Amino acid sequence: NSDGDGYADEAARWYREHGYNFLVITDHNYLTGVDVLNQLYGAEGRYLVIRGDEVSDRCGDKPVHLNALNPEYNVLPRGGATVAETIQNDIDAIREASALVHINHPNFVWALTAEDLKQVEGCVLFELYSGHPAVNNLGGGGRPGVEELWDQVLTSGKLLYGMGVDDTHSFHQPENRDAARPGQAWVMVRASELTVEAILASLEKGDFYASTGVELADYQADEKEIRIEIKESGNTRHRILFIGAGGKVLQEEVSSPAVYRFSGGEHYVRAKIIDSNGNLAWTQPVMLD
Repeated sequence: NSDGDGYADEAARWYREHGYNFLVITDHNYLTGVDVLNQLYGAEGRYLVIRGDEVSDRCGDKPVHLNALNPEYNVLPRGGATVAETIQNDIDAIREASALVHINHPNFVWALTAEDLKQVEGCVLFELYSGHPAVNNLGGGGRPGVEELWDQVLTSGKLLYGMGVDDTHSFHQPENRDAARPGQAWVMVRASELTVEAILASLEKGDFYASTGVELADYQADEKEIRIEIKESGNTRHRILFIGAGGKVLQEEVSSPAVYRFSGGEHYVRAKIIDSNGNLAWTQPVMLD
């Protein structure tokens, strides 16, 4: 309802037909109603459409975009004198609307830096991986990739959980590899039930992982260790990297389940799983300090 080549109806239908359990529709500065979509496509315990909007702001030539998940009303951008101030003003506005907030695509037009992200309060979610083809996920030309930004923020002691999203604009250009297509990245949430409240509560406490195709059978963390079990598929093979402060790889495993036992001094530990076809998954950081 703000841009793109399809309709909210098509989006809701596409994600249900492709096996998703929930979808948040986040048009730019536009709150799409979901009641009718849930009447048409929703199914208790199987599929749910959640309202949202992408609060789309600017600071000079820098785009500042944040998602409001399940806001009470359409949240309009607040602006600010600096990028960090703009982010914070929009976070505050989203929270005033009783919504969960996450910061979008930091490297889009190279808008956000690690220093900007370190300064924000009231937000624990950010976009680690976007399926949009023009958001510079991997960095380049001397600029860090988004995963490197994440490690810089985590190393400073600030907690952020990493989201995977589609940023879909294109439902009718399957042959165009540069189109922002559906089905590129998502989150797998461990929740007690398929309700708006349960999904958002699990997101806010980091009980989820982001993926572009790797699926986990289980993930557990306690005061002693992290344990990851991968859902195997055919003859696909996996590498599990346990990563700590500064983005340092602390341990690599190739078998499942993979276990990392804390030794002390890591500051935080997160995992990245890479399969032999290039698909990825990222678990959330366990902060040890």
